[in-house]
Formats: sequence, C-alpha cells, structure tokens
Amino acid sequence: MSKKRKPLPQEPIEAEIESLTHEGRGLTHIDGKAVFVDGALAGERVRFRYTRLQRRFDEGRVVEVLRAAPDRVEPRCPHFGLCGGCSLQHLDADAQIQMKQASLADVFSRIGKVTPQRWLEPLVADHWGYRRKARLGVRHVIKKGRTLVGFRERGNAFLADLSRCEVLHPSVGERLQILAETVDQLSIRDQVPQIEVAMGDTPCVLVFRVMQPPSASDLGVLLTLAEREGFHVYLQEGGPETIRPLPGQGIDLHYRLPRHEVRIDFEPSDFTQVNLELNRLMVDRALELLDAQPDEQVLDLFCGLGNFTLPLARQTASVVGVEGEAGLVARAQANARANGIDNARFYTADLYGELELEPWMREGYTKALLDPPRSGALQVLDWLPRLGIERILYVSCYPATLARDADRLVNGLGYELKAAGVMDMFPHTAHVESMALFERRL
Repeated sequence: MSKKRKPLPQEPIEAEIESLTHEGRGLTHIDGKAVFVDGALAGERVRFRYTRLQRRFDEGRVVEVLRAAPDRVEPRCPHFGLCGGCSLQHLDADAQIQMKQASLADVFSRIGKVTPQRWLEPLVADHWGYRRKARLGVRHVIKKGRTLVGFRERGNAFLADLSRCEVLHPSVGERLQILAETVDQLSIRDQVPQIEVAMGDTPCVLVFRVMQPPSASDLGVLLTLAEREGFHVYLQEGGPETIRPLPGQGIDLHYRLPRHEVRIDFEPSDFTQVNLELNRLMVDRALELLDAQPDEQVLDLFCGLGNFTLPLARQTASVVGVEGEAGLVARAQANARANGIDNARFYTADLYGELELEPWMREGYTKALLDPPRSGALQVLDWLPRLGIERILYVSCYPATLARDADRLVNGLGYELKAAGVMDMFPHTAHVESMALFERRL
C-alpha cells in the first residue's frame, strides 16, 4: 500500500534566502530542512509558497519579495517564472556571470580537487535574441481552443502559453503566435509535436515534425508561412534522415568564422552552438590558448563539423579531427574541401570505446583540443600523455564532468591546470559552459 503524500502547506512562508544554488534557485532552511525556492536570490527576504515536499528537501516558489537583493532586475520577458526556458532573468547579467564563475570554482575545488593558476575573463556576447537553435514544443490544447508553440512550463510537462520569447532570435522569438496560428490551420494539427529551429548566418529553417503526411492544403499553408515570414520550411516524418525541404524551400545552412576565413555548412539536425557570436569568441580564445605553431600536429577530439578543426588547420601543420557520428565526419570533410583546407583529416571513432587499433592513434601530437558532450572525456584522457600531448584545451558544457576530468589530468596524469573560465553561451539560464587549459608538468 502506497504511503499517502503529505499535503502542501497553504499559507506562504516568510524566509531569508541564504545562497543561490548552481541551478539558480534560492536556498533557505525551514525547521532545519533545505528548501529550494524558484525566483529568489541570495540575501533576500521573501514570502514563498511550497510547490513540492520531499524526504530530504522541499521546493517552493516566490510569491513576494520583501527585501530585494541589489542584483535583482525586472525580467524582460512577460512569461518569466511560467516558462521553463529561462531561470535567471531576475538577476543582473553581470551577476549571472559571477554566479557561473563561482559555480565552476566550486566544482573544481569540491569534485576535481584542483584550482586554476589563473582565471580567464568570462566570454560574453548579446544577452537577448541570441538563440539560433531550439526545439519548440507544439500542442493543440482543446480547453484553450488553440495551439501553443514554445517551451515547457517550469517544473512540469505542460507547454507554456507564450506570445514571444526574448532569448530566441527575433525572427522566431517574435513570431511564436504566428507559428501557433499556422499549425492551427493544418488538418494534422494534432500530429505536429515539435518545430526544430536552425539558423546560421542565413535565414531561419523551421523543421515541422509530422506524425502523418500533410495534405496538399497543409503544404499550401506551410508554403504561405514561408513566403510571408521569410522562413524556409522543412518536414520530418521519421528520424533525422527523413528531414527534407518543401519544394523550393531548400537552403544551404552555414555560419562563418571570419577571423579564420572559414565557413561551416551544416544540416538542420546537426549539432551547432546555439549562440553564434559567442561561438566565434570561443573559437578565437581556444586557438589563442592552445597556441598551435606552424610545425605542429594537433588532435581535435569530439570535433563535430570542424568548428575548431578547420580554424586550427589555418595556423598549424596538420590537424586530425575525430568524431563518433559518421554523418558529421562526412560533413566536416566536405567543409574542409569547400574551404580549400587540405591539412585536416577526419576519422569516425567511438571515443568511449576501444581506441588502441585506430589509425590516428599511431601518430604523434603536441597539442589537443577536447570538446565532449555532457558525459565528458574521461575514457580518452589516459591516452593523451602516451600520444605526446603537452597542452590540452578542454571545452566543456557541464562543469561536474570537467572537474572530474581535471582531477584525472592533474592528480593522475601529470598535467597542470593553467587557466579556466566560463562562457555565457546560454544567458539567463543556469547552464555553464567553460574552457580549461592544461599543460604537462616539466
């Protein structure tokens, strides 16, 4: 027999917020029990309402700020607090960066048992309208009598009722209602679960995921949207391999890295960074820190489309890029050819598997760049000193695995953590991207 859930207290509770968690929630203690409060900042006195009771901690949401923190600002988005896409719009942008840097320092110390010899100046770009890749949920809500397009509500699976989004590129963020009204006109409106957004330097591609083929009338509605709003509309009836443009809608998606005279072409479903301007700053800094010389061979692991590989090829003797997804490797090779780069070679390999017999493992390298997914790069680290790598530039999208890997590199493999810092790839969220420079001890 299941234990009956304790009912939530009905009256708001007054509390002092002690600190801000890595997820951007205020932390307080009520009768000795931790409570994580959405919408609260460190040093504030608030009234909050409980939203969830757990055995080890509880959760709540601010209903009134009685004493505001100096860094509190008015959220720009009218949907902040409802939509789960952002969690920090109420915190000044500079304070957001300080919070992320403090979060990175904490995990380095607590998980990695390391401290950088110096902190890099945080990389920042535009705070608004920066997002060029996104997956928007779509749902026709019978009770509302219309379709919703956007992100999920904070803390549950329902789609938020959004009129606009301030972090999406304006070409999409200002047109969520138009997208919703378009879906409402389709005969298969109940069979469209998502719209994928993909942009580079070119106009926006919208990939409509459809669970059954659209009618001729539906195609006309989507083509009218494309013509009127300047979108390029694609359909996806199954896996990523089924993505195709509507007649006359195909476009060469690409972005440029001007300082390195590189153009990266990509498909709508390919991984690219959501923040194009920050990505350019990130590539510049990574190459500056790695400092590859004209006579060196560099190894780029988890290379994707060649975002770092191709700029590296402009300044060094040769670069070897390794990636687990064969389709990305094929497009990286095509990007090298299109850019007239002949000193970059690409290989497909499972970087979490057995690597000893891989052909690129028989070569020597002086430097390496690592840009792994959230799971990190622990499985490949032991190979790096054996390959002769003296300097490593590690680009991370998850501080905990970066700290874990830093522990292995510094405390197990004889490297030093020379520098580290955060990059604000996702302003107004608690997501922390960072980079760290490691050098082999003499």
